[in-house]
Amino acid sequence: MITDDFKNKNLCKVRTITSFLTLTNDKTTWEEKIKKASLFGGDLAEEFHKNGYEVQSIRIVTNAFGEYLDTSSLKTTKNDMLYLADILQSPSMPDIRIRFAIGEAKSKEEIEMLPYLIKEFGDICNVCVNVPVDNLGIVDKELTLCCAKAVRKIGKITSRGEGNFNFTINYNCKPLIPYFPASYHNSSDEDCFALGMETPDLLVNALQSLDEEPNHNVRMQKSYKIMKDALQYHTTNLIDITNSFEHKYKRRFAGIDTSAAPSKDCSSMVDIYKLLAVPYFGASGTLEASSLLTKVFKSQKGCELIGFSGLMLAVVEDEGLAEATKNNEFDIRALLQYSSVCGIGLDTVPIEGDTPVEKIADICSDTGALAFRLDKPLTVRLFPVPNLKAGNITDFQSGDLCNSAVLAIP
Repeated sequence: MITDDFKNKNLCKVRTITSFLTLTNDKTTWEEKIKKASLFGGDLAEEFHKNGYEVQSIRIVTNAFGEYLDTSSLKTTKNDMLYLADILQSPSMPDIRIRFAIGEAKSKEEIEMLPYLIKEFGDICNVCVNVPVDNLGIVDKELTLCCAKAVRKIGKITSRGEGNFNFTINYNCKPLIPYFPASYHNSSDEDCFALGMETPDLLVNALQSLDEEPNHNVRMQKSYKIMKDALQYHTTNLIDITNSFEHKYKRRFAGIDTSAAPSKDCSSMVDIYKLLAVPYFGASGTLEASSLLTKVFKSQKGCELIGFSGLMLAVVEDEGLAEATKNNEFDIRALLQYSSVCGIGLDTVPIEGDTPVEKIADICSDTGALAFRLDKPLTVRLFPVPNLKAGNITDFQSGDLCNSAVLAIP
């Protein structure tokens, strides 16, 4: 039964309205396409606001950047990125945070450019690499190693290694993920848009409403139903608002990513685990609870579920997870184990600054093997932190990041 408490729209936020569009190498067309997508996103955000829902950002994701930027050299690529930056900073854009993803890097030469592009362009240079697998289920190790080198380089040349916030290595990820930086768009597909949610506050509120239940299985059944129903109430609302919204620049509504998507500004996923009777994140029972939570996100009805639509464990975007690293309550191998029943892989994990690229590539390969073997989307977003060893505490300055203990890659 959904009570008025669960209907509180402050408990459910729209993390992102993400538009997916194709750009060509005709730069004269960029401004109009980006402006239309931005105006649509801004106006839909206002519609959500009128209906009581906060929208945190609007985002734009393009096709692979090598299809529209002049990547003949780093200099020409930077010149085109400067052109994009000018468009996004235009006074004609909506007065709301606009984040931009330049799609995927496809070649070794493009991957080698990424550290320098991310260092210079930051939040408008979110980018991913999609690594394939061979007939034995072995990921492309050469491409993975190239990505690992980029991760190490970004760690060295950006302040405190924070630039890796903008780069992820994808395994078995489909297009139209609304969250960054795993997002990418295929130029062969039509332009469209999608929604991403932020719901840890809602899930905590739902679980807190339950009475004590000594029987474990009964408690889990009740927990599942109350979270599923509370989330479905708001998912249905968002779908209805979106479908009824008319706009001259509206494109196809691709669907919703129902992942909880924690941040510094909401409850921690750790709070949810504790309400599910797990003593602490990383204790025995964490895997079972992770599986249950994934079922909640996958249970939603009413539109296409896209992207991850699963459990996100982003270590330095979640205050509780970041704190748990300081107490040595879990390690990288545990995160990988939990990914077998949920998502998102190894996300925003700080590692030792001098970690060899071969070790980075090996843990990426393990993640990829899991993703393809279980047919699920997983990503790797590691932060080699300069001059820090396992157990040292980071000193991130980004408003998006929490500080945590550095983890070791075994």
